[in-house]
Amino acid sequence: MKIVLAIDGSDFSKEAVKKLAKMPLPNDSEISIINVYEHPAMSTPEIMATGGSLNNYFEEFLSGAQKIGNKIVSEASNVLKSKNEELIITTSVVSGLPKSAILEKAESFDADLIVVGSQGQGAFSRFLLGSVSQYLAAHAKCSVMIVKDKDAK
Repeated sequence: MKIVLAIDGSDFSKEAVKKLAKMPLPNDSEISIINVYEHPAMSTPEIMATGGSLNNYFEEFLSGAQKIGNKIVSEASNVLKSKNEELIITTSVVSGLPKSAILEKAESFDADLIVVGSQGQGAFSRFLLGSVSQYLAAHAKCSVMIVKDKDAK
């Protein structure tokens, strides 16, 4: 079985990791864990042409986002490996639009299943990730498991 686990570090994505870890999977299952961060200049690329301190800000943002993303996917990988050492796990941290990047990963990985939390971090991000999970459910060529945090308020 080939699974894409899309996570952002939110409580909802942590629940998705826990839920996937509890699932009885064949030992040769492959899991691709992906974290997608949106570049701050994606919606306004002309800002990047201004140079100077803005470019430094973007470089620092990208470096920080990559470090945080690496930590998030590494922790998820450790949780999954602690439950089943036979799993084949790969991780990636990418910049892009979450719904597009996750769907592209699932298609290129030939995934049987996408696992995602129902919401993301913060009110605005919860709105965005909610739309991501809905988009994936509607457009993915494979099954999508949307995990809710039953203890969330």
